[in-house]
Amino acid sequence: MPAQKTEPGRGSTQAAKPEAARSAASRPAEFSQALESFCSYLSSERARSEHTVRAYEGDIAGLLDYAAQQGLTTLAEIDLHLLRGWLGALNEAGLARATLARRAATARSFTGWALREEKIQADPALRLKAPKRSKTLPGVLRPAQLEALFETLAAAAAEGGALALRDRALVELLYATGIRVGELAGLDVDDLDLDRRTLRVLGKGNKERTVPYGLPAALAVDDWLRRGRPDFAGPDSGPALFLGQRGRRIDPRQVRAVTSALFESLGDTSASGPHALRHSAATHLLDGGADLRSVQEILGHSSLATTQLYTHVSVDRLRRSYQQAHPRA
Repeated sequence: MPAQKTEPGRGSTQAAKPEAARSAASRPAEFSQALESFCSYLSSERARSEHTVRAYEGDIAGLLDYAAQQGLTTLAEIDLHLLRGWLGALNEAGLARATLARRAATARSFTGWALREEKIQADPALRLKAPKRSKTLPGVLRPAQLEALFETLAAAAAEGGALALRDRALVELLYATGIRVGELAGLDVDDLDLDRRTLRVLGKGNKERTVPYGLPAALAVDDWLRRGRPDFAGPDSGPALFLGQRGRRIDPRQVRAVTSALFESLGDTSASGPHALRHSAATHLLDGGADLRSVQEILGHSSLATTQLYTHVSVDRLRRSYQQAHPRA
């Protein structure tokens, strides 16, 4: 069997763990207990997905570590001034406006929970404001770029390496279905109906939906299941559809590393990460005549307003074509 390439993203993940462990070790006991209770609340009472809970945990851990650095040891000491200072420090660190807005929203959720649990007497985040999210259009890959991408993946897979077979299958499936990277990582083999070419997805809020996929994705997944997955499978694999080289369920960070490296090879594109394949799938569906409700169902959006973002992408492309082609534009 050909030698396998090293999977991207593994070294950086392992290097980050000791630093996270040190932060947790130096965190005041009340902060650690509150963080654990809040995550338990999100998982058991709010039915948030594992991916969402991890995101909330990371955001609040950052807030509590910042508070500890300022000399605070109890939740009651956290006030509006500290919250603003925390967001200011994140802004100086270069975080995007959308990220700052999300961190502020997470902080409001945490302090609201702490007030209801009577861990604090007043909610310091009631007057906390964050930068408005910039309404930039998502990066979308052009059809020609996607063809080049899939040709590259197919050529690599033809050599027979399990890693290349897996990468081709996961990229094909991401674009064919428009599912989120966390949803892809959570797929089990039994979630695929190979005859009907559909898959069952557990999305945000533990909402289940069925999504179709096309023949190219079906062939790539079949190749991975027959010729690639057996090489990676081990005692820890379980029913996971996609595996890392160590035989465990693939991590979303590994998928991001794979797609980011592939997009860099395309050159001129604003697309980055696996979410670009979701953006591209939605935009190309609408450009091809799919109705908005169908795209909403495929993407698993709870609100039609979220799906309408992709109509803006299509209208923007239509406007550019009009201005280039119409003699009186």
